[in-house]
Amino acid sequence: MSPRTARALLPLMLAAALGLSACATLSPSPADGGPSPAGPIDVVGQGTVIQVGDAAPEFCLGGVAESYPPQCSGPELSGWDWAAYEGSETASNVTWGTYAVFGNWDGNVLSVDSAIMLALYDTVAEVDPLLDEANAGSSSEQQLLTIQDGIFDAAPVEVLSSWPDNGYLFVWVVYDDGSVQAWADTTYGPDVVAVRSALKPLDG
Repeated sequence: MSPRTARALLPLMLAAALGLSACATLSPSPADGGPSPAGPIDVVGQGTVIQVGDAAPEFCLGGVAESYPPQCSGPELSGWDWAAYEGSETASNVTWGTYAVFGNWDGNVLSVDSAIMLALYDTVAEVDPLLDEANAGSSSEQQLLTIQDGIFDAAPVEVLSSWPDNGYLFVWVVYDDGSVQAWADTTYGPDVVAVRSALKPLDG
């Protein structure tokens, strides 16, 4: 795998890893996802499902604290059944596992249709076109780092992680219907911040 392809897969690795990435700035508790879609939409996401005691299970789509058991937060999952899926682990009243989850997203809760262990989820990696050197942005790394320092507080939604690459600041959120990208373009100028969604709409 080339270094550039590896960077293109960084969001997926962030979602699945049980440790914090050193190359991205992470939100401490990304629980609130993003703007509500015009109507509930079918999506798929990759990350850590976690449940503490009798609380509702959550879908961690950003960084996961390196502890045992792990610690993270994310959108609530409705209809999740641990018995239906292999690959979970329980310790200290916490149950967790990494999965690709298919379901219906209403802007706050992901209603689960099905899931598969992330280790068994076979999908073609999509390389972000903005990582192509031919599409490089014009912002300097220092400019992007300055934006990164403030975007967690400034953004209208929770930012799961962010990292500069190829002249852009990539910003990872739970879901963007286009309004978060529009906000970023208005605030920082076009072709500076690239907003990416952790929950991907399924082709209809």
